[in-house]
Amino acid sequence: MEMLRRSSVFASEVFDRSPTDKELVSQAKALCREYIHSRLNRAGIGWSKPEHGLAASGGTLGEISSVLLWLGDELEYLRPNVYRNVARQLNITVASESVVSDAFLAVAADIFSTGRSNSGKSSVTWGKVVSLYAVAGALAVDCVRHGHPAMVHTIVDCMGEFVRKSLTSWLKKRGGWVDVTKCVVSTDPNFCSHWLVSAVCAFGHYLKTVVLHLLREK
Repeated sequence: MEMLRRSSVFASEVFDRSPTDKELVSQAKALCREYIHSRLNRAGIGWSKPEHGLAASGGTLGEISSVLLWLGDELEYLRPNVYRNVARQLNITVASESVVSDAFLAVAADIFSTGRSNSGKSSVTWGKVVSLYAVAGALAVDCVRHGHPAMVHTIVDCMGEFVRKSLTSWLKKRGGWVDVTKCVVSTDPNFCSHWLVSAVCAFGHYLKTVVLHLLREK
């Protein structure tokens, strides 16, 4: 578990220039580790927060982590039952790495398939990104509670894989992960509410994914 307690040092030092794909993926994984730690601690799993976690260490990545966690709190408050007992909702066993990996990536793909343009390209929003992190946190809690803490690494790696394949171009256009902070610092009420609207849309597709997984088991 020591890997989960370490933040990526270089990831917090690259915000003064355009981030590379590799850096965006590394940051995504670091943020995912921090998000999962927060949810495990909140669930009373017994893991203490890293002494040098992203939020505690300060810096841009720490600020991004704090915003991501805050947005996740808002999202989970709106639909607490959606982001709880995810493994049971998906009807999967968390003892299998391939099952956990396939389930997470399937949920990710379905969340981001909503709102496709006429060209067939998916519409990426911060609401959907936050929703995916909320799913990662909830699924990690399920894995640890059922005695499979190693699956947390699988979830973090899957987050990195999905970001690498589907989100790096979008992130680059927005200047990187730091763009998420605009969701809480903007004084425009329409902007502030936009991420919530897109997240609510993601709720429906997430539930659709749950149903599809259940049907596949029949």
